[in-house]
Amino acid sequence: MNALNLKLCDIQGRLFELSGEKSIPSVAFIRAFMTSDVAKELDSTYNRAQWMGEEYLLEEIKSAAGDALSGTGDIFSNDILYWIGYVYRYWHFYTGEDSSKIIRQAPVDTMRRNYMMFHTMDPSLAIEDLKEINGQN
Repeated sequence: MNALNLKLCDIQGRLFELSGEKSIPSVAFIRAFMTSDVAKELDSTYNRAQWMGEEYLLEEIKSAAGDALSGTGDIFSNDILYWIGYVYRYWHFYTGEDSSKIIRQAPVDTMRRNYMMFHTMDPSLAIEDLKEINGQN
């Protein structure tokens, strides 16, 4: 994992945090993001969206998702949101899998449920454990 990849993990973590600060229901936001064109762009080898910053990326997601983000639902803590965003992006770099495949393997509720157990682990170990959990289901 190189420094640029880690910076993109941080940007995605901050994007997820920002969604909570803007009172966007967390499950709806994460699902919308992980299946969005923005996530596909971040999955690509290089795309200008990778360096636009979390504020711009959030506006792109909100614009594309529309009413899907305007409902009600829990807003996760900043710590949980950051960790989920960071690990999902790390997962992409670690395995090469795209965001839409990653969220199918580790849905939002699985990530939230396992946060306390996995957030202090090296991300690659957490990903291996999340893949194992998925294999058991």
